[in-house]
Amino acid sequence: IFGHMGDTGGKVPGSMPADAYTIWEEGLRVPPVKIYEDGKLNEGVLQIMLNNSRTPDMNRADLMALIAGCRTAAKRVQEICDRFGRDSYLTACDELMSRTREAMRVLISKYIPEEPVTFTDYVDDDGVGNGPFKLHLSIYKKGEVAVIDWTGTDDQAEGPINFHIHEGLCKLFFGVYMIMAFDPKIMFNEGFYDLFEIILPEGSLLNPKFPAALSNRLNTHTRFFDCQAGALGQQAPHLSMAAGYGTSPHFIFTGTDENGKYFQLMELLFGGVPGRPRDDGLDGHAWWPLFSATPIEYIENYYPVIVERYRPVQDAGGAGLHRGGAGIEKVYRVLASGSISIHDDREVVPPWGINGGLHGGTSSKWVVRAGSEERERVPSKTDSLKVEPGDRIIFITAGSGGWGDPLERPIEKVLRDVRDGLVSRQKAERDYGVLIGEDMTVDESGTEALRKSQRTERGEPAPFDFGFIPGVHEAAE
Repeated sequence: IFGHMGDTGGKVPGSMPADAYTIWEEGLRVPPVKIYEDGKLNEGVLQIMLNNSRTPDMNRADLMALIAGCRTAAKRVQEICDRFGRDSYLTACDELMSRTREAMRVLISKYIPEEPVTFTDYVDDDGVGNGPFKLHLSIYKKGEVAVIDWTGTDDQAEGPINFHIHEGLCKLFFGVYMIMAFDPKIMFNEGFYDLFEIILPEGSLLNPKFPAALSNRLNTHTRFFDCQAGALGQQAPHLSMAAGYGTSPHFIFTGTDENGKYFQLMELLFGGVPGRPRDDGLDGHAWWPLFSATPIEYIENYYPVIVERYRPVQDAGGAGLHRGGAGIEKVYRVLASGSISIHDDREVVPPWGINGGLHGGTSSKWVVRAGSEERERVPSKTDSLKVEPGDRIIFITAGSGGWGDPLERPIEKVLRDVRDGLVSRQKAERDYGVLIGEDMTVDESGTEALRKSQRTERGEPAPFDFGFIPGVHEAAE
C-alpha cells in the first residue's frame, strides 16, 4: 500500500518542485523502517517525518488514517480465517488467482499479436526547458506471455518528469486495463503477473538512474496510460478509447493568513475523459472513478480564495461519433499574498482521437493582476509565482479525443451540445457537418449536403488524429 502526503519538505510547498534537477531537492527520503513495532508507535521516526513537513498536523492525520486502513484490512482477513479456517482462506486465494491467470491468458491469446504493435505519445516538457519527450511502446506475444517493451522511449529528463516505475506496477496497470477494456467480469489480483514481461530501458524516462528528479512524474505516468490505450486499442478498435486530458493538474496556493497562520491549498483538477465505444466522454471528470472535485464551498471557507468561475471549456472535447469530454476552466481570485505553484501538461501536444475521432483541446494557464484585465501566460510547470490580493489565476485543463466518425454523430446530439454551450456553431459545421442557425435550429437539407461533401473530400477516417502542432511532431519523429 502507498499513500500521499500534502508536503514532505523540499524546496517548495507541496514537495513537487517543477524545476528540480535531483531527488535531493524534492523532500525527505525515509528508508523502510517500522512506524509501529509490537504495537508501539515509533515516535522518533514519526517526529523526523513531521518536523520536515510544512503541514505536520495534516501529515500526521493522513498517516494515522493509512495505518487505520491497514489495521482494518488485517482485521477483516483474520475474521475470515476465524470463520472458515486459515487453510480454507489460503486455498480460496490460490483458486481466485488461478482463475484470474487463466482468464488473462485467454485475453492475451485473443488481443495480443505475435507481431509487435507500437504506439508513441509525448510529454510536453520537463519544467526546465527541454522537450517534448517521447514515450514509445511495443506490445507483442511470446508464447503465452505478453511482452511490454518501452525500448525507444527517450532518455531520462533533466527536470522532474521522470517516472521510476516498478515492473510489478507496470504489470498491474496493463492487466487492469485489459480486464476493464476487454472483460470487466474478471477479478483483479496478482494471479496474472507472470504472464507479462516488462522491458524498461535503463536510463530512460521510465527507468531513470539515481538521483534523477521524480516529483512531477504524474505527467509521464498519465502519458504511459495513453500509450497503453493506443497500443492495445489497435487490436480491438471496437473496445478502444481515445486519449484523455492525460495529466495531473495541480493548483497549489500557499501563504500566511490574516491570523498569521500558514495555509496550503493543494487542489487536483480534472479534465476531459475520452470518447468511448458506447458513449461520450465525461466533462471535467477524474480518470479515477473514486476521485471527486473539492467542493468550492470548502475551499472558500478554509482558504483565502474565491472561485469566480468553474465551467466546461467550449470546443475542448474532440469531435467524434462519441464526443470527447471537455476540459474545465477554473478561475481563482486570491484574497491574501502568497505563492502559486502549477503542475500540468498537454499544452503543446493535444489528446488524440481514435477511429475517425478528432483530437481534443489543450490546456493553458493565465494570471490577471488586480486592477488589470490583461492576461499573462503562465507556464504549465511553475513554482513560486507571487500573487497579491485581487489577483486571479485562470486554470484551463485539457479536453480529450473523440471516438468514431464525427460525420456519423446524430444531428440531435450535436444540436444539444451547441445548446448546452459545449460545442460552438462553428465547430458543429466544421467538424460535424451540421448547420445550426442563430435561432438554434438545424438546416437539415444543408446539413445533408455538407456532410456528403465533407465525406467525399476527407475520404476514409483515420485510425488516429494526433493534431498537427508545427515543430513538435516533426522534431519528435
